[in-house]
Amino acid sequence: MKTALIVLAAGKGTRMNSDLPKVLHPIAGEAMLIHALSAAAHLEPAHKVVVAGHGAEQVRAAALDYDPEITVVTQEEQRGTAHAVAQARETLAGFEGTALVLYGDTPFVRPETLDRMQAALADHEIVVLGFEAADPGRYGRLVMEGDRLDRIVEWKDATDEERAITFCNSGLIACRAELMFDLIAQVSDKNAAGEYYLTDLPGIARERGLSATAVSCDEAETLGVNSRSDLAAAEAAFQARRRAEALEDGVTLMAPETVFFARDTVIGRDALVEPNVVFGPGVTVESGATIRAFSHLEGCHVSRGATVGPYARLRPGAELAEETRVGNFVEIKNARINEGAKVNHLSYIGDATVGARANIGAGTITCNYDGVMKHHTHIGAGAFIGSDTMLVAPVTVGEGAMTGSGSVITSDVEPYALALSRAPQVEKPGMARKLFEMLKAKKAKSQRGS
Repeated sequence: MKTALIVLAAGKGTRMNSDLPKVLHPIAGEAMLIHALSAAAHLEPAHKVVVAGHGAEQVRAAALDYDPEITVVTQEEQRGTAHAVAQARETLAGFEGTALVLYGDTPFVRPETLDRMQAALADHEIVVLGFEAADPGRYGRLVMEGDRLDRIVEWKDATDEERAITFCNSGLIACRAELMFDLIAQVSDKNAAGEYYLTDLPGIARERGLSATAVSCDEAETLGVNSRSDLAAAEAAFQARRRAEALEDGVTLMAPETVFFARDTVIGRDALVEPNVVFGPGVTVESGATIRAFSHLEGCHVSRGATVGPYARLRPGAELAEETRVGNFVEIKNARINEGAKVNHLSYIGDATVGARANIGAGTITCNYDGVMKHHTHIGAGAFIGSDTMLVAPVTVGEGAMTGSGSVITSDVEPYALALSRAPQVEKPGMARKLFEMLKAKKAKSQRGS
């Protein structure tokens, strides 16, 4: 059966004390909203609806940047979760399939859990996601009769007996779309908060002779984020899980607690990651590569046998081929470093192609930006770029060519040529002694005067 996602992302998140909508606060380098959407991507949903409210334009921009096919609807007035889902009614009019409601501030629900919810719909009209809470607190309680869900009771409306229940509501719910909107139309706001609760659906369904159930998951999957403290806890939980997964997958982490991953980081087995490494979004590191200490990688690809760092920065568009070397205090941006090439220290290579086995000396800079446009530098295979060379793009250094240390290269260099562009060295005998004596005398006079 086809699936439609409805992701609730309208809340302001007052406890975050932030101008940024709550669901756009990042975990592992990406907004919580993106984590929620990506968890259900494997279902290949026919429709994806994000219900925005506070900061709707920012939420819209983030959602469409992730997936241009998402439909963003607005809940102008926040009147509860059922009211929020009702905003998707027009978008899903005529849709014959399952509606799955997720929350933009509950980022860790696993794809396998969503699969189990989908499977449970074979025997029940409504499926909600529950969890056994170590501290039930103010969560809504799931009142079960065997494997059937009788009703969901909000903490504010629960009796003492109901509050003693530890099986709690995560908020996620699945149901045929047509039935969901039919049931929502019968939801009342006659409760302690004066809101339209999505949690009323199982009770209404039971009164109509329909069946509801609850699928259980680990409490960690249902972690919601409502404050900066929650956000920090969510980040810590994500990183702990990803570190454990990396180790299980055969990646060596010398100091796991100091390595930070993004949601989509991919690292092959037998890769070595030294301490204090940060992976931003969009990084792939192939098997057998080494990422040395204090390096930062984002939007890049590191091939088998390559070495990065220590203290290196790979920015978006950096492509390192096999057996390349990028060393300390080197920054690579939108550049391909081909097989066996070396950029070992104190260099910036941006908007460039570096040929196989080329050697880039310390202090080399590709001067790629003229204040308006970016320009490309091409360095041929086997070229040797002398230390402190400025390559003023657009420029090509041919295969096997060499530049002298301290050169400013503004024109193309032919293959196997040596390019030099230094001012002549001038030497004045005895001048250093005279200059020092003059300066010392000037300093002494100044001190006497003070």
